[in-house]
Amino acid sequence: MKRPLLFGCIALVFAGIGIWFGVRHHTPAAPESPAVAALFSQQFEDVDGKVQTLSGFHGKTLVVNFWATWCAPCVEEMPELTALQQEVASRNIQIVGIGIDSPSNIREFAAKYKIAYPLFMAGMTGTDLSRNLGNQTGGLPFTVIIDPEGTVRKTYLGRLKMEQLRTDLDLPPAAAGNAG
Repeated sequence: MKRPLLFGCIALVFAGIGIWFGVRHHTPAAPESPAVAALFSQQFEDVDGKVQTLSGFHGKTLVVNFWATWCAPCVEEMPELTALQQEVASRNIQIVGIGIDSPSNIREFAAKYKIAYPLFMAGMTGTDLSRNLGNQTGGLPFTVIIDPEGTVRKTYLGRLKMEQLRTDLDLPPAAAGNAG
């Protein structure tokens, strides 16, 4: 009599283990982080005055660069980001700039310099968004890599080291003369 009870208990244990592994294996992936979801849901005005969200870039690797026109390191890295965007245009990578500045300053800047990636105006809301993404000091420039699934993969505070960014994006080293 004890033997069938023992086998029944063992069967229940293994059934429980099987169910646990089955549920775990078929559980959908966790949704993107709340900070990324908040970023994607924000409405930003671009330099042409059109209101947009970043949700249109969902499914791409996104390099989000928080910047301001008064931030010298921000302005210094923008030509390198422009060159990088032109290089990765055929890949699933998109660079976007989120300006923490006045709309008039950002529009003047965009008119003066040829930036090859979208620039959005966030004002002081951009500071809050960058803090939610890991920029505890609120410093600029602040750059975030968000993978196609909506996970923050890497953050950078301060002037970008372009070769490090390229490595983190799984890109080959820049050709001589283009390294940053």
